[in-house]
Formats: sequence, C-alpha cells, structure tokens
Amino acid sequence: MTSVFLENIWPHLVGGLTFLITVITSIHVILYKKNARSAFAWIGIIWLVPVVGTLLYIIFGINRIKRKAKILRSALAEFPRTSSSINNIPTEERTIFEDQFKRLSEMLERIVEAPLLPGNKIIPLENGDHAYPEMLKAIEQAEATVTLSTYIFDNDRAGEMFLESLNSASKRGVDIRIIIDDVGARYTFPPITKRLKQMGIKTVRFLPTLLPTRLPFMNLRNHRKILVVDGRTGFTGGMNIREGHILSINPSYPVKDMHFLVKGPIVKQMQQVFAEDWYFCTGEVIEGEKWFPDIDSEGDVWARGIPDGPDEDFEKHLLTVQSALTIATNSVKIVTPYFLPEETLISTINLAALRGVKIDIVMPQENNIPIIKWASFNIIDQIMSENCRIWLTPPPFDHSKIMIVDEKWVLIGSGNWDARSFRLNFEFNIECYNSNLARKISEIVDKKISDAQRVTSYDIKNRSFLTKIRDGVAFIFSPYL
Repeated sequence: MTSVFLENIWPHLVGGLTFLITVITSIHVILYKKNARSAFAWIGIIWLVPVVGTLLYIIFGINRIKRKAKILRSALAEFPRTSSSINNIPTEERTIFEDQFKRLSEMLERIVEAPLLPGNKIIPLENGDHAYPEMLKAIEQAEATVTLSTYIFDNDRAGEMFLESLNSASKRGVDIRIIIDDVGARYTFPPITKRLKQMGIKTVRFLPTLLPTRLPFMNLRNHRKILVVDGRTGFTGGMNIREGHILSINPSYPVKDMHFLVKGPIVKQMQQVFAEDWYFCTGEVIEGEKWFPDIDSEGDVWARGIPDGPDEDFEKHLLTVQSALTIATNSVKIVTPYFLPEETLISTINLAALRGVKIDIVMPQENNIPIIKWASFNIIDQIMSENCRIWLTPPPFDHSKIMIVDEKWVLIGSGNWDARSFRLNFEFNIECYNSNLARKISEIVDKKISDAQRVTSYDIKNRSFLTKIRDGVAFIFSPYL
C-alpha cells in the first residue's frame, strides 16, 4: 500500500518542487536583473528548461557579490582630495586640467570615490621580454614585503623564474602574499599554487569554484594584475605570468602585451586594492608602515586607481570609458583584445565620432578565443564610419589594453571592452593625466596601427551567409563570453 502511494505521489512532489524552484529563481531574476532583455532571456531559459535553466542561472546569471572589505578603505582618507589638489598645482602643470579634463577628473572622482594623486612615474613595458626582468628585479631587491595578484600564474618557464625570485625573497625574510584566481591557477597542471605553498609562501585562490558555497559566483573571476614591492614599487597592466609573453624564447603560443612600472603615491592605491582582496579571501588584515609606507613624489603624472568588480565597485570601469569618450574633442585610441560593447557604449562611441572625434580601435587579427572575434564582427558595422576606424593587428595575438584621449589622458590596466570585464570580472585600471606619457604610449599604438589592416564595410558586408550566421549566434552569447 505504501509503495503504491509513493509511486503515485512522487511525480507530483517532484513536479511541485520543480515548479517552486522555477518560481523562486524567476523572482530572483525580476528583483536583481536590471536589464530588461537579460531578465526576459533568463526567465525564458528558466521556464523552458526547468532545473537545468535554474542551474545555468545560478552559475552564469548571478553577477554580484558582497565583500566584507570596506573596513580597509579608511586608509585612503589620508590622501588629499582632487579638487583642492588641482587648484593648488603650479601653473605649468595645470594646463592639462583645463576645460574637459578638469571635468573628467571631477566626474571620475565621484564615480571611483578615490582621489587623483600627483607625483607618479609610469613606464610602459612591452611584452614579457621587458616587463618580466623589471618585475623580477624588483622582487629580488625587496626588503620587507611583496604582494602579487594575477589571473594566471602558469607552471612553466616564466612561472619558474618568478618562483625562484619569490623563494629567494621569502628566505631573506620578505613577507609575501599571493592571490591567484582559481580558474587561472588551472591553466597548467599541476597548478603552481602547490609549489608556492611548499615554499612557505602565503598563497590563496580567489573564489575556489569547487566549493558548493561558491557555486553561484563561479563566473566571477579576479582578472586583476597587481604586483607591489615594499609598498613603493608597483606593476600593473594586462600581463599574466606565462611563458607565451616572452617572445624571445619562441613560445608555442606567443602573446603580445603591455605592462607598466608604477612609482609614486598611486602605488598605495594599488596596495589598498590588494589588501581588500586578501581580506576577502583570508580574513587577514594587512596594514601598517610595512605594507603602506609613506611615498614621496616620483614623477609628474597625475593618476588614480580604478578598481572594478561585481561588488560595491560595480561598473566603474564602464562609466570611466564612457566619461572619457564624452569629453574627447580630437582623438581616441583604443587597444583591446576583446571588443564587445553593449548598446549604450556603442551609442557613446557613435556620438563622439559624430562630434568629429577621430577614433581608432585596434584588435588582434587572430584571437585566442575565436568566438569573441566572431561576435565582434557582428556589431562593428554599427560604429564604423569616416571618423571611427577598426584595425586588425597581425599575429602574434595582442592582449594589450590601452585607451588614449586627446593625447593627454591614458587608461591602462587589466580591463577589456566586453561584458565580462565591465560586469563580471574584478579588474584594476589606472587613469593617467600627462601629455608626455600619453604621447609615448600613443607612439606604441601608432606602430601597431601601421602594421595593422583596416576593416572596411566591404569586409563586413561580403562575409558569406554561413559566416554571418556564425557571427550572429556568437553575438547572442556575448554577455557570457
């Protein structure tokens, strides 16, 4: 009797539970998805594919996380505020903040809620051939502390070089903290985290994806690249730690990239971002003179760190590039490996071009993720015009991330121009105000353009029918690439 009852009732129980889960998930979408099309699409998936749709939403649809790191932000209070700093600078340095750039700096202070700092020195380093020796030299000269946050730290020839330098520093008594993204740690096997821990170096993985409690956040990755030595010397940009960046050794998968040596007060903001991430991962607070020493002026670049991620820093990277586009009067140069702007950003680019701003967007001809290039080709005709040119650089794959406005303002860091960087990843970028730095980086970009092939309307219109279908399908999935 009991078995018959169970046979009759269990389908109804499963159906009822499935219906309840579907309703609850749909309510979560309605409450937290602020984009109408995204919300509609997710609700459709959840109802059309019960249970599986809910699981997909949990993994890929939840893109916000609350972090208990705000208690560390008080350290930034000692910095002078931007407006008073700009008004008090010497006349010969003040010209860059006239007109639109003063408005931009004020806008970004409200967006980022961190001050613009004078007295910085920023040196561009092309590829691992130039960046890695400077980074290793800094680690080898470390006296007190090293903090390193990276998306990928491969167990290969490049990783071996950093392991040796970090191990040597650790044996000298240098206090070291390392954050490697959990997904990025698995690009090589065995992962390098085990060797770091065997050396006694404090190392953590950011948001371990195999923990059930982290399942809703497995699509949220720490894409930041920050190295700070003794609290005074910093490195940031787009470069991971992997042998592909060292072009001189002829790696199997060569990758061009840009990194930057950073000195001056802005390094304290870099250290602050690392400290918040470390606290989030471990609960340990790193503070005090050893980690946050006083830093003297090192140069003439005004700079501000722009942390961004699916938490309290949500969409600050997107708002930064939109703000920069709105104040541009002459030129904008953009270098990015992944270019998948959404409608609002496309509109901002088009409005800048209509104002007469010359815009050059540089992307790699061959992408390490082909589906991203396919999706890009589905939309770039919306921005191509006389004033907006698209360039494809020849191999090897170029992973650089740069934005230059009017040869005076530069944005450098880890952020790409796609939904993943704008909304899903934890990123770190630096905005810089300095004509000399802008011209120096602009020359590097101009060299890329001189070697590149311009995309024409003919190239876009004369793709085969099947290619257009492929590109269109790829674009549908662009918010999750």
